[in-house]
Amino acid sequence: MFISKNAKKYLISFKDYNIKPKKYINQKLKKQNLLQEIKALTKRLYIQVYRKPAILIVGIIQPLLWLILFSALFQNAPINLITNNIKYGEFVSPGIIIFTAFTGSMNAGLPIIFDREFGFLNRLLISPLKNRNSLLFSSLISVWTITIFQIIIIIICNIFLLKNLSILLNIYSTISLTTLIIINIASISLCLSFILPGHIEFLGFILITNLPILFSSTALAPLSFMPYWLQILTCFNPLTYAIEILRFLYTHTYINYNNKIIETIWITMNLSESILVLLIINIINLTLVKHILTYKYE
Repeated sequence: MFISKNAKKYLISFKDYNIKPKKYINQKLKKQNLLQEIKALTKRLYIQVYRKPAILIVGIIQPLLWLILFSALFQNAPINLITNNIKYGEFVSPGIIIFTAFTGSMNAGLPIIFDREFGFLNRLLISPLKNRNSLLFSSLISVWTITIFQIIIIIICNIFLLKNLSILLNIYSTISLTTLIIINIASISLCLSFILPGHIEFLGFILITNLPILFSSTALAPLSFMPYWLQILTCFNPLTYAIEILRFLYTHTYINYNNKIIETIWITMNLSESILVLLIINIINLTLVKHILTYKYE
């Protein structure tokens, strides 16, 4: 049967017309289902926080106590003891903000591990979820919003206690940096919630790692105050890079990405390299967590 060129063009365009809308509708439905699942699961986590706000309140009180007590402890210390031309309260405030992000995001796995123990997670896994990644995304969104709320409260208290307006001027940089830390630590916490046997082991892990991670960073003291072995450990801590970036932004009006912010005998890093390290750590953590969860539950 002979078909003219115009007829062939018409048939090709007709086929494309039939195929493209179908693909478009399927993709749109997948996105809508994913967003609907994330919205429902995130709302459930917000309801849990609303009914039991103890974790939210403790997450605000603990960093404030650190800020008030350590600022009072070193109140009469010479200005040039830690770094040049800043008081200890101004020095420690970036560390307290980053540590707030750390402690808040470490609790990301608690709802999952309680769901495991009460059997609700099994119901979610056998339910007709279109995408199981919605469990991960909803937990990250919930932890991010709650932790950012805590950080904003800490920033407001910082401004009133230290009368340091540079924190307010760098609010967007603060939220961006703390977001990287929240995603990084929350993904590890969610991974542990699927691996550890129960909530006792999970809480024990948090208690064991909390203070060592704090003291093996530059939150409370600069690298120059540390012995060499502790400097090496500190440079492997992702909190160190976030703290030093935030501290540089708070103490400098002009931002030069080539300025050295981490200087030790064995490593020297500038501002741009430190940001790159944080981004790489986040990508690696998210990839590993996704593969571990896929291997364990699919």
